[in-house]
Amino acid sequence: MVLVLMGCGVAVSLQCSTYDAASVIGTSLAFGLSVVAMAYTIGGISGCHINPAITLGVWLSKRMSGKEAGMYMLFQVIGAFIGSALLWLLTYNSPEVAGTGANTVQSGVSLCAGIVAEIVFTFIFVLVVLGSTDSEKGAGNLAGLAIGLTLVLVHLVCIRYTGTSVNPARSIAPAVFQGGEALKQLWIFIVGPFVGAALSACVWKCLAFSC
Repeated sequence: MVLVLMGCGVAVSLQCSTYDAASVIGTSLAFGLSVVAMAYTIGGISGCHINPAITLGVWLSKRMSGKEAGMYMLFQVIGAFIGSALLWLLTYNSPEVAGTGANTVQSGVSLCAGIVAEIVFTFIFVLVVLGSTDSEKGAGNLAGLAIGLTLVLVHLVCIRYTGTSVNPARSIAPAVFQGGEALKQLWIFIVGPFVGAALSACVWKCLAFSC
């Protein structure tokens, strides 16, 4: 809920455009700082996945059960819908503010390039999560900061191509509220992050074993 409300909220408020560097930087920071804030708030309770792709990577790394993973994903999506609903209530009657921060492949970018971008950047993001939170080789109390800053970096690069999802829950709820092209392209922002997360789990297993 917090990630969608804050991240998408800033994207909407700043009318984020790939041709406006300030709005891209502001939106990137909003998503990254949301993760940092929540990591140090609920990290000790749930691990602060707030992203089905992260949960998939954690499950494939055998750090949680399938039942736990399924429940995590369900409530991540519910939280995203709450965040989107709040954002919609704040903006639906404002002519100066349009949209819900939904993801779509950007102008001049093919659908193929869009799904490749989501796979690659989710792979990088989830790999950082798995590495920094590893019980033996991780970053300890600095993990939340490492993860949040990585999300900022991912957004800075990827907004130009897909608006940056790397998180199916973050894309599902805004797309449902916005409809249209965002809903038609939603599959990209579900399949891409899940494929990227699965690849990162495989790579982390190899890296952890080799160490």
